Parts: sequence; C-alpha cells; structure tokens
Amino acid sequence: MSIFTPTNQIRLTNVAVVRMKKGGKRFEIACYKNKVMSWRSKVEKDLDEVLQTDSVFTNVSKGQVAKKEDLIKCFKTENQVEICKEILAKGELQVSEKERQAQLESMFKDIATIVSDKCINPETKRPYPVSMIEKSMKEIHFSVKPSKSTKQQALEVIRQLKEVIQIERAQMKLRVSIPKGKNFRTKIKELATGVDSESLENGDLEMVFSTDPGNFRKLDDLIRTETKGKGQLVVVSLKEMQEGDELLE
Repeated sequence: MSIFTPTNQIRLTNVAVVRMKKGGKRFEIACYKNKVMSWRSKVEKDLDEVLQTDSVFTNVSKGQVAKKEDLIKCFKTENQVEICKEILAKGELQVSEKERQAQLESMFKDIATIVSDKCINPETKRPYPVSMIEKSMKEIHFSVKPSKSTKQQALEVIRQLKEVIQIERAQMKLRVSIPKGKNFRTKIKELATGVDSESLENGDLEMVFSTDPGNFRKLDDLIRTETKGKGQLVVVSLKEMQEGDELLE
C-alpha cells in the first residue's frame, strides 16, 4: 500500500531554519546546522553546502512550501535561489533555547581563551589562566553578543576587565632599520612601550623595541610609505612574556 504525500509538502530532518517576514507573510528556508554563520561571514561560499533544499517554505517543520504567486508578489521574482540568498542575508536564524545557551557558553569560553592568549598581568608578565579570565568576566557581568565575532568581543572585554584585574595586551617586539632614519626616532618612540636597543651610525637608524600589537599597522604604514620602501620592519616576537611561558600564537 502506498502512502500519499501532498505535492506541496517536503519533510526535512536535522535542520536549521532561517525565517523572514515580507509583505505580511512568513517565509522560511531549510539550512544545514552551523552553515548559516559560515555563509554570513563569507567563510562558506557554496550555497549547496548551506541549503538543504532551495525550496522556499511557509513552514519548514510542517513541510509547507510557499506558493509561487506569493513569492512573485513579495520578492518580485520566482527565482527560489535568489530568494533563498535574500532570506539567508536578512532572515533570523531560529534556534532552540538549549542550542542558544550552548552557543553562548561556547562563545564565552572562546572569548576568555583569546583574552588569556593575548594578555598578561603587567606585574608578573605572565598570562592569566582561562578560568581566571572567565571568573573576572562574570564579575563584570559580561554578556556575549551572538552577532559579533569572538575576537571583536575579546578586544572589548579587555578594556572592561581593567576594572577588576590588572591586565594589559602582551607586547610585540619589533626591529626597525631605516637608512638616514634619524628623523623617525621620535615617531617610533611615541608608539613604543620600551626600547631594548638603539643605534644611529652614519645616520642609519637601528632600533629594537616593544609595542602594543594594535600599533603594528600604524608602524608598518609609517615605515613603508614615509621611507619610500627603504626602511625595514621585522617582528622579533609576537608576544613578550616572562621567559619559560609557552608562546600560544
């Protein structure tokens, strides 16, 4: 005996739903879990890897496919691939409360790990354990924002953590060589947190110094543009820490 399935119904399992309201109607698309954010961040570029089907639904869980006339009325096209792209870009990803909580907890730990990796206690010159960073983040009532990257949020939380613990970005050590570079000494020292060595022989500047990683691009632009390519900037070490600590870059 065959079982009749209505032609406007498609059953899908293990699905992530992206929902969008347009023209007073609700539209949904069925995606693979963990692929929506990869598409939005442009890590995943193959649409077939994101969509379980390029059909547009009114209700994914019930398998109800959107009517052609509704698509044309609301999206001005019946091209379902283009409509799927618009819903992917502008729609809201539906997740269960349990999944949302798991995602927030995972991001919270990732942010703490980045902070631990990039920062030190300025007194000991050693990194804080991840558990200590997590405890301090809870003290300042830090809230994870799912729409922002963990790296971006880590940079934000470093500033806030200064309220409860002594913390600074681990410094980079750089070496700069500039022929006839006497006039660049002041500019470089303004961006340096400490100078290890400096020489000025026959007007040629050689300097080894530490700086905040946030200054690297500024220094690189300065050396490349103002020396017309004659100067050289070399990274000696990505993080200056107490000897014996593991480098986690």
